[in-house]
Amino acid sequence: MLETRIILSILWVALMLTYLLGDVLRIFSGDFKAGEIGGVQFTQPMWLGIAILMVIPIVMIILSLMLPQPVNRWMNIGIAVFFFIFNLIGLPTYPSAYDKFLIVVGLGFNLLTVWYAWNWV
Repeated sequence: MLETRIILSILWVALMLTYLLGDVLRIFSGDFKAGEIGGVQFTQPMWLGIAILMVIPIVMIILSLMLPQPVNRWMNIGIAVFFFIFNLIGLPTYPSAYDKFLIVVGLGFNLLTVWYAWNWV
């Protein structure tokens, strides 16, 4: 059903916008130090890993509209569960209330993605 594809795609857009909002707020609040995350100086391979990780939801926006239903369903479930666990583990490491709030909102988007994909018939 096309409607489910669109909903899944929109959920990935919402997740990406939530991640971007957190990054912007971190910069403007002064919680950001260039070249570091959590006080750790990052190398180019580490930044590449982050870029690969963060491009996955962007790719899922397109794949949710293009992949055949059975593959689409399981990719959405698997990747949303991965990001849910990844962010749940990282949640305690964020010092700011706005970061924790946005991570929880992102977790909600992940749960909705799993729910819509799981119930897709």
